[in-house]
Amino acid sequence: MKKTFILLLFTISGAFAQTRPLVEEDFYRIVTLPIPEGIQLEVGGLAVLPDGRVGVCTRRGDVWLVSNPYMKNGTTPTYKKFATGLHEPLGLNYINGNLWATQRGELTILKDTDGNGLADEYNAFYKFPLSGNYHEYSYGPVLLPNNDMLITLNLGWIGHGASLSKWRGWMLRLTPDGKMTPWATGLRSPAGFAVLKNGDIYYTENQGDWVGSGRMTQLEEGDFAGNPEGLIWTSEPDSPLKLKASNVLDTGEPMYDIAPKVPNLKVPAIWFPHTLMGISTSDIAEDLSGGKFGPFEGQLFVGDQGHSKIMRVFLEKVKGKSQGACFPFREGFQSGILRMKWGLDNSMFVGMTSRGWSSTGRDEFGLQRLEWTGRTPFEMKTIKSMPEGFLVEFTQPVNKDIAKDLESYKINSFTYKYHHNYGSPIINAKALKIKAIQVAEDGMSVRLAIDSLRLGYIHELRLEGIRSAEDRPLLHNFGYYTLNNINDAAPAMDVAKYAVVEKKPVVDAHAGHAAMPKTEMKASAKRVTEMPESWGGKADQTITLGTKPGLKFDIANIQVKAGSKIHIVFNNNDDMLHNFVIVKPGTVGKVGEAAFKMGLDAESKAYVPDLPEVLFHTGLMQPEASESIYFVAPTAPGNYTFVCTYPGHYTVMQGTLKVVK
Repeated sequence: MKKTFILLLFTISGAFAQTRPLVEEDFYRIVTLPIPEGIQLEVGGLAVLPDGRVGVCTRRGDVWLVSNPYMKNGTTPTYKKFATGLHEPLGLNYINGNLWATQRGELTILKDTDGNGLADEYNAFYKFPLSGNYHEYSYGPVLLPNNDMLITLNLGWIGHGASLSKWRGWMLRLTPDGKMTPWATGLRSPAGFAVLKNGDIYYTENQGDWVGSGRMTQLEEGDFAGNPEGLIWTSEPDSPLKLKASNVLDTGEPMYDIAPKVPNLKVPAIWFPHTLMGISTSDIAEDLSGGKFGPFEGQLFVGDQGHSKIMRVFLEKVKGKSQGACFPFREGFQSGILRMKWGLDNSMFVGMTSRGWSSTGRDEFGLQRLEWTGRTPFEMKTIKSMPEGFLVEFTQPVNKDIAKDLESYKINSFTYKYHHNYGSPIINAKALKIKAIQVAEDGMSVRLAIDSLRLGYIHELRLEGIRSAEDRPLLHNFGYYTLNNINDAAPAMDVAKYAVVEKKPVVDAHAGHAAMPKTEMKASAKRVTEMPESWGGKADQTITLGTKPGLKFDIANIQVKAGSKIHIVFNNNDDMLHNFVIVKPGTVGKVGEAAFKMGLDAESKAYVPDLPEVLFHTGLMQPEASESIYFVAPTAPGNYTFVCTYPGHYTVMQGTLKVVK
């Protein structure tokens, strides 16, 4: 009887294991490399050496060599300090037998001339000036096929991006003998860039002034990527373009519409919709593993610092220009992802840091490795442009009956403003109708004919109803295609043959929200921006607070009397977007998570979810902006929380509002 019971239990457990929903961990495993206590491994750069060791430079100015990073047979890696005293190096590469690090003010060759495992020569290969502004980060070097190198230089920050020293906001090309050629400008915070196998150069950009959302752009010589601050140097004789900041239009129209009017302006190949995909794009890694990292050979992986995740990108060229789709890939890393490098075994090393920038990963830093388990996830492998819509290819066959059902799909399009302000709300959002659906005989692709495709817009494809032939849901059921050109050279689809009948009116909205999010919030009982007349022109207490570096309010504790009339002045003196939200005791996690998941109209609602736990709040404040709110303090004494609910901030940017009798 006992044996029978055990067998039955095993069978039930096995059946459960086979039918449970599959998650990212089933396909891509995160392995954490232990870091010895006392080593602050705030990763700025990674380099994989031919002997298997991994070089790590840190924001604190050290370079470490990690031996046994693959931890074979359960063994522990060891760390040895190779160099020290550098000025916040945010890039590392192994070139011609030496480690090269990009500090704030120079590209440095670190040499171990006596073979003892320690750098004994620090040779300045190329120097660039600094103003001393804290935002003047520098990145690279990245090697080109002809052994030239690329570095990128961050803008400074003085309430907005600024090129306070020469070539800030530029990508520079360096020859092996140290000759510099300015390559492209319009960059704001170019932390991630890569040279692909075919020689194309791409860089990622973070939301900021002139940047509505994260994006990835192909940079060719003389390109202008959008931020005009670096144009101050185009009068230099070696500048590859002569465009001036005064020629850049600041109308708030979409960037795609402005591009024909501004010489050299390059539109992104990929937009990463803000908070829907990530909030601060970082490194780029091209999959050249030959299938040893899963079914995405030739595609790109892009890190996100704020969301501690990796996204996936499929690129194609249509009419000679780059465009394509981005998809979720793997989240759950321990800190903010800044660097990604392929290991010798085709796994991916992921280097992380969060100090001053915050991330959903709770640790201040980390070093992890991402391994493919050998299982193939059911995913949208690609989205490709077609004359009348899109071709979606899958990693496994779909259930063809379900794939023919109109209710399996939702298609939206939207874009962002191109203007000097920090970021942008989503604008011109529109739900699109599907006219026809053609499912491939082998079930490996679906072709969708779409009404009202819009050039320059991001097209959101949600395939929430799609199932595999084995009745599995997609691991990730949405992607975002940036449509710069329509591929009218592809064979046309017989739309009449595969036309679908609409079963119900198309909701002109994403997830039930209005099609065009409002860009201005109206005052509500939770956000009162003018003193109520009944107060007689006087508040019982006025509190002024602002921000300080490290995603912090400059006041951590506020005490008010229950039922008193409170005037809060919130000054956002940071270089990021913030809000100020007061929530009920013990509910900050719920509110923060809800803000994280708000969807297309989140920014228009200031990332404040419609929850009873939210008591009072400001709008979403631009850098250097200020707002007053007025409210009557809760009558119940207790410790309430004030927090910034902008995605990625709520876990650290908090304070206590103590209500007393």
